[in-house]
Amino acid sequence: MVKLSRSCKRDSGAALLLALWALFLLAGVVFAWALNINSRLTVSSTANRVLSAEAMASSGAEVALNPTIKPASTNLHRKMGNESYDVEMSGECGRFNLNLLAPGGVENPVLVAALRQYLNIKGVDLNDLDAMMDSLLDWTTPTKGLRRLNAPEETDDYRPPHTPLTSVDELKKIFGWAEYTSHPGWDEDFTTIIGGCQQIDAAYASRDVLRAFGIPDDFVDRFLQARAGPDALDGTADDPQMDQPTAFSLLGIGAAGTAPPPPPAPVPGTAPGTTPQVNGIQSLIVFKSTNPVFRIVSVGKSGDVTRSVQMVVQKQFTPVGVAVGVGAAIAAGRPQVLSWKEL
Repeated sequence: MVKLSRSCKRDSGAALLLALWALFLLAGVVFAWALNINSRLTVSSTANRVLSAEAMASSGAEVALNPTIKPASTNLHRKMGNESYDVEMSGECGRFNLNLLAPGGVENPVLVAALRQYLNIKGVDLNDLDAMMDSLLDWTTPTKGLRRLNAPEETDDYRPPHTPLTSVDELKKIFGWAEYTSHPGWDEDFTTIIGGCQQIDAAYASRDVLRAFGIPDDFVDRFLQARAGPDALDGTADDPQMDQPTAFSLLGIGAAGTAPPPPPAPVPGTAPGTTPQVNGIQSLIVFKSTNPVFRIVSVGKSGDVTRSVQMVVQKQFTPVGVAVGVGAAIAAGRPQVLSWKEL
């Protein structure tokens, strides 16, 4: 039997340790490579889902752009395997157009008073209203060198552009509006569309917008109940085909240039024949404009990834042999996209 010398044993032990070290090193490299491949696959999979979600959101938006598609259309909701899109269409003109408060520097007193009342309904302190309204009017009207009583003086840090608002978010820059714009949903009833929404469309206006024009709550609630139909939801298939005279009658107002409609059925708790006092608002309100402007929000999903697209578009409709606001309408031409952004 051959005995190994001590030097041979030391060499064998060193070789074993070197082999084990090399094995561990190789295992670490393989493990790191596997992690890298896995992370790349994960990133690639996520990127593919993001791309698919964006494509679904864009697909839903394209469907909504079809001139014949209306808010209650079932084509606005589609699911295909692990992918889907859901589109919500709401009337942009049911909101206050802030660029119409003083177009060209000429103040619209009825609309300004309605916005003041709206802010009051939303809980804005009366002591803050004057500063908010005067600052907003100074911001949007071409009155350089002049300012309204309750608006702040111009400084290097605060310099109103004296031009129409380019977006609703611009309100955050205006003196006095910081607290109001910090609340969730503060912008739901505002728009800044230029070239559209010259009137408030009662077909899409919220309860608070209608109340802001001085229409009593009972009349507003009755109108909203009739507008929504049996399911109490706007923009669904069971919504009634209401015309403008009927809508105005429910609201207790007359069409512009006409006498007020006959008093509707009495509201519980009021005297028979009682109608709201809403002088001066007839020219500011319409029901189902023939050229409606829609806010379209398309949400695309792919797995657990969601992407959204928001558009404001104007659709062209032509009445079918009847007066505006009465009877059916047909689509005419491709909609005009006024704004587009990814949320």
